[in-house]
Amino acid sequence: MKLTILGTGTSQGVPVIGCRCEVCRSTDQRDNRLRTSAMVEVGGNRIVIDAGPDFRQQMLRTGVRTIDAILLTHEHKDHTGGLDDVRAFNFVDYPVIRPVDIYATARTITTIKKDFDYAFVTNKYRGVPEMRLHEIDNTQPFRVGEVEIVPIRGKHSERFEVTGFRIGPMAYMTDFKHLVEGEIEKLRGVELLVVNALRFKPHDSHFCVDDAVALVNEIKPRRALLTHLSHEIGLHATSRERLPEGVELAWDGMEIEIND
Repeated sequence: MKLTILGTGTSQGVPVIGCRCEVCRSTDQRDNRLRTSAMVEVGGNRIVIDAGPDFRQQMLRTGVRTIDAILLTHEHKDHTGGLDDVRAFNFVDYPVIRPVDIYATARTITTIKKDFDYAFVTNKYRGVPEMRLHEIDNTQPFRVGEVEIVPIRGKHSERFEVTGFRIGPMAYMTDFKHLVEGEIEKLRGVELLVVNALRFKPHDSHFCVDDAVALVNEIKPRRALLTHLSHEIGLHATSRERLPEGVELAWDGMEIEIND
């Protein structure tokens, strides 16, 4: 299994428009963060997790020509706003048109149908994105090809649910503030845990570093990466030194090979 970290930033990305803090002015590329997303290559399948506003740029960086599926963690725009750009994958082998399979909960699918209504009308105009929507039950595993995916249920806040995904020895969670009771058992035995940590100070709708580290200490993966990082996390070069052994700040473009 190969995991590529496509983006590690929050809804505003880093640098933040108009901000002059030392992180937003940093010349260290590890401090330059596109919106949070990842790509998993396993069992002959290429699966992207979330397609935010930077989806096009992230796909161009990887150089891939095909993807097999997109998993959506929730409906917020920093995780879904780039879905129009699946058109490029639809038409890469034109005149053969290849729809992209999208997997999400019912609530997220409702938002996708509203926000990209032109892709789902009866009489579509030529060139609209072709998406096949698959509603998942986040209490049950599902498959992309032969790859089993186990949803991890969480709360972004009291108003919003969020879904993480376990794929074999790797689990990916972003925008979590709480896990639903009992869900932590689905994480037992993971080798790599990727989890959100907005900043060091507590936040009312995201894990902070202490929250993420507490989960890591409970699960005890071999390696943990922190993602969905705001500019308040500080400079990568110095903030990484504040983390316990086995916990790292993820950065855009990071590639990890995992024995599956």
